[in-house]
Amino acid sequence: MRDFQQNPFIVIWELTRACQLNCLHCRAEAQYHRDPRELTFEEGKQLIDDIYEMDQPLLVFTGGDPLMRPDVYDIAKYAIDKGLRVSMTPSATPNVTKEAIRKAKEVGLARWAFSLDGPNADIHDHFRGTSGSFDLTMKAIQYLHELDIPIQINTVISRYNVHVLDEMVQLVEKLGCVLWSVFFLVPTGRGKETDMISPVEHEKVFRWLYETSKRVPFDIKTTAGQHYRRVVLQQKMREQQIHGDIRYEDVLMKGLTGQVDGLGRAPKGVNDGNGFVFISHIGDVYPSGLLPVKAGNVREQPLSHIYRHSPIFKQLRNPDGYKGKCGVCEFRYVCGGSRSRAYAVTGDYLASEPYCIYIPKAWRQKEKVGE
Repeated sequence: MRDFQQNPFIVIWELTRACQLNCLHCRAEAQYHRDPRELTFEEGKQLIDDIYEMDQPLLVFTGGDPLMRPDVYDIAKYAIDKGLRVSMTPSATPNVTKEAIRKAKEVGLARWAFSLDGPNADIHDHFRGTSGSFDLTMKAIQYLHELDIPIQINTVISRYNVHVLDEMVQLVEKLGCVLWSVFFLVPTGRGKETDMISPVEHEKVFRWLYETSKRVPFDIKTTAGQHYRRVVLQQKMREQQIHGDIRYEDVLMKGLTGQVDGLGRAPKGVNDGNGFVFISHIGDVYPSGLLPVKAGNVREQPLSHIYRHSPIFKQLRNPDGYKGKCGVCEFRYVCGGSRSRAYAVTGDYLASEPYCIYIPKAWRQKEKVGE
């Protein structure tokens, strides 16, 4: 099994911040034009060489919109020829032509991910801040089907769409997607705390996701919803009538995420800086794109050195050092709460997950003793 102390499971590289959309929640606060300080093609090749040496993690190109870089296919080809699994999350804009997708397939891009934040144009276009985005996304997905490329749908759960999740599931199934990647809003970039669903709603959505996962033909994974893993473990323990100490290997490995299968699902809990690393368009390294605490820059140090030795990353990889209930929770090694959300809401990335309603066993026992 991959040692997250040494190597990440997934590397996200923000190729550019340029994008034609104006999404309400945009982490990158994307701009319409490219930044002249972006990593060059040659710098990108050096970065890919370093990523490859880190036990060949999954590499995802994001933005902004990766298609705003004219050399995106050259960068992808270099990484794929090297032996990395590469996927891309382009924005649904006029840049996504059938020819662009065909070129990506020729290069060897394994999968494309598009964002759909509502089952209709009204909800999706409002969230993406651009009229016509829904229709462009539908057209792009049609192209992917015609070219026989697996499709991943990304959805950000917010107060704008939490009431239509059943309809979203129907649409994802109708579109023949292999994976539904569900993001839980973190109030960073343009995202606001007022756009988020409540802690109780998080719990309800997690339970709904688990039940949904048992009946749909596609896979489901979550981002910035680490406590979904705790809900899945609890449900599986009930179903398997497991009592006493939690045996992660008995429960987690038999159904929560499965084995590494090209879908981008990790075999154990990934968290910010713990199996996950983000490189910005100018080479700054962060525990994730949603946790804006800089740990270094790849122009100054290799990514491998930053990931393995940065004090920030080391802290994030030690759940016993988390504060409040997260630090004593019996699920901390597989959950740990969203470090990004903790930072965004409290200013401390080691603080408890502020949108989790679960009370750890240690606290419940302490309350009983004090009665």
